[in-house]
Amino acid sequence: MTPLWTAQDAAKATGGTTIGDWQANGVSIDTRTIEQGDLFVALKDVRDGHDFVAQALDKGAAAALVTHRPEGVAADAPLLIVDDVLAALEALGRAARARTQARVAAITGSVGKTSTKEMLRAVLSRQGKCHAAEASYNNHWGVPLTLARMPADTDYAVIEIGMSNPGEITPLSQMARPHVAMVTTVAAAHLASFENLAGIAREKACIMDGLEPGGIAVLNGDIATSNILQDHAARLGVRQILFGETAPDWAVADVRITGDVTVIKARAAGQDYLFKLAVPGRHFAMNAVGVLAVADALGADPVAAAIDIGSWVPPAGRGTREIIVTDMANDGESLELLDDAFNANPSSLVASLEVLAASKPTDGVGRIVKGRRVAILGDMLELGPEEAVMHRDLAENPHLQQLDLVHCAGPLMQHLWAALPERQQGLWAATAQELVPKVTRLVDAGDVVLVKGSKGSKVSLVVDAIRKLGHRRPQEH
Repeated sequence: MTPLWTAQDAAKATGGTTIGDWQANGVSIDTRTIEQGDLFVALKDVRDGHDFVAQALDKGAAAALVTHRPEGVAADAPLLIVDDVLAALEALGRAARARTQARVAAITGSVGKTSTKEMLRAVLSRQGKCHAAEASYNNHWGVPLTLARMPADTDYAVIEIGMSNPGEITPLSQMARPHVAMVTTVAAAHLASFENLAGIAREKACIMDGLEPGGIAVLNGDIATSNILQDHAARLGVRQILFGETAPDWAVADVRITGDVTVIKARAAGQDYLFKLAVPGRHFAMNAVGVLAVADALGADPVAAAIDIGSWVPPAGRGTREIIVTDMANDGESLELLDDAFNANPSSLVASLEVLAASKPTDGVGRIVKGRRVAILGDMLELGPEEAVMHRDLAENPHLQQLDLVHCAGPLMQHLWAALPERQQGLWAATAQELVPKVTRLVDAGDVVLVKGSKGSKVSLVVDAIRKLGHRRPQEH
């Protein structure tokens, strides 16, 4: 097997000094998940990675990328010594990108980056060797790490790029040098760092700044700020492909949510596409059409992609659907859990509420007899000065109004809870942790339960508690 990095190649890429003649088959920043033969990168974050170099080498790391030999590490230990570890990781990423002939797609957006990345990985993996991060590695260290892990013989690469503050996307796009750049959507997220949606759109548009010559921008044509994205593409002289219900290029003709499946009709270049996703959600449908547009722009077969996308399921915590069997002795005594506890903003919450409203509870299996649509909602964070109003106004959402019961956790969600009619008011708690011991009062067999909130709201604790009510089995499709 060809090594991912030799000592000589890594030293040349980073300008560092190598100790030992080593070969690495992977790159790791975490000793908890490091595999034998990985190059361990001693980044400084909450802890200094240099404190874990000895442990990494004991676990079989091929070498460690460091600024100095840490105390307790042998003088002949395999090391790559550089002036700055993060800068060296970035250099490895750029070198890995330069040596491959892969067709590269970069994805950003306020909502749906990771799920869209995974959709694209699913379809491109059927048409060649595809490389993408196994998690949501989309920041200043995640993007270079993903690139540094890319084998030279990769056919397709999918790079997710995120941001929290202005000025973050351009350097990451220039590092990734994509052939196709996609913006899933622009929504109220990270508004604490931006004055308004237009500011977020201008930052998202910067994903086009690193496009290769002849590169293509795949843009959401439906959103109010689409003109900002399109204007940025025009200034760069980049070819644009628009997707969405109102888009001229990849037009979404119809979306039907039926139970646990979404059926989509789309049209592009005179060709009709009819395909399905094994998960409910209008937001998933829109991004799926965008994925076909990206696949086509990369030179892959969009018809095959439309067929293969049906095998994709969301990553954990991003809309996964599962059955929790609450009593194995009683046939059918179970509830349906929609785990969307990883991220939340008003746009993504509305999309999830539409899925819940379209779900069908089961009657006659629980204590309450009638199955219910239940939402357990944690705070949506980083929304800026209007955050309280944004939470309260969700009470007017027509999908939420179709629900039977809404439980809320957090000081921001208290505004929504207080605005609900009494018939819908479930429990409110200051923290998600406080809801955990009350979980048997929150849900019942026969219910369809959505759990959603920003990661920082820790509403995933409620997901774990619901899973512990019984035996878990994946939703069958």
